[in-house]
Amino acid sequence: MADLYRPKDRGTLPRLPHPAPGLGAAAGESASVGAIFTAPVVSPVAPPAMSRRLLSVAAFVVLTSAVSHAQTAPANTLTAAERKAGWTLLFDGTSLAAWRGYQQADLPPEWTAINGTMTKVKTTNDIVTREQFGDFELSLEWKLPLRGNSGIFYRATEKETKVYWSAPEYQLAEDSLTPDSRNLMTSVAAVYGFYPSKRGVVHAAGEWNHTRIVAKGPHVEHWLNGTLIAQYELWSPEWVRILRGDPNDPGKKPLKFAPYTEFGMAKRGHIAIQGDHNGELSMRNIKIRALK
Repeated sequence: MADLYRPKDRGTLPRLPHPAPGLGAAAGESASVGAIFTAPVVSPVAPPAMSRRLLSVAAFVVLTSAVSHAQTAPANTLTAAERKAGWTLLFDGTSLAAWRGYQQADLPPEWTAINGTMTKVKTTNDIVTREQFGDFELSLEWKLPLRGNSGIFYRATEKETKVYWSAPEYQLAEDSLTPDSRNLMTSVAAVYGFYPSKRGVVHAAGEWNHTRIVAKGPHVEHWLNGTLIAQYELWSPEWVRILRGDPNDPGKKPLKFAPYTEFGMAKRGHIAIQGDHNGELSMRNIKIRALK
């Protein structure tokens, strides 16, 4: 269910004021030759306090930008500050050792490391982290082609035939031609089927996007390109009502996950990436840290 593509609203550019009339003469007048040669000579003076403050601010911005740039790590690496904060890599640009196939001991061969990205180019099995996580913050970059579709699952178990029968999903989708993108409930960064996405946040097909997922106890946040898309409370009365339907409202029917009694109930589990949709998916800078 693909949605019509809506480009970002660039807004209206502000109108600039017309330049002020020339100094020393009224508008439409020219200064006389005598006035030019008899004008007093003005000695150089220090810039006013406001100008000095502006210069200081500008210098600070330039310095801060340079320092920030210097602290930015190359792709698929961690800065010293990130390591100190407890971040670990789930992909270092070459090795996929942190991953294996869903309900498999090894990684499906369709998942490969190419040019510093974790990539699959056709339909294959889903993959999961070898390690399990409870409270965590996950950060990664991803891109999809036109009609691309995938998903990230968290606190997943391997008790069911498919990972999506056990774990909530952060939807990954190209947002113009993918059928799921026609409905905000199944569009990019939505809590699939539960809480909606927002328009105009995802980048165009083939461009990199940044995803962040925070899970702390029942509280979960979905972020996309620096924008908070959805936040919710697992296991809350609202969440259970959405999952199982509202008996007092015939219009709110149970979701397709409702028959799976342990769906979303795990407090600890794997991070999983969906591979069973056709097409290419590329990821990089996949990192995670435990939250305390």
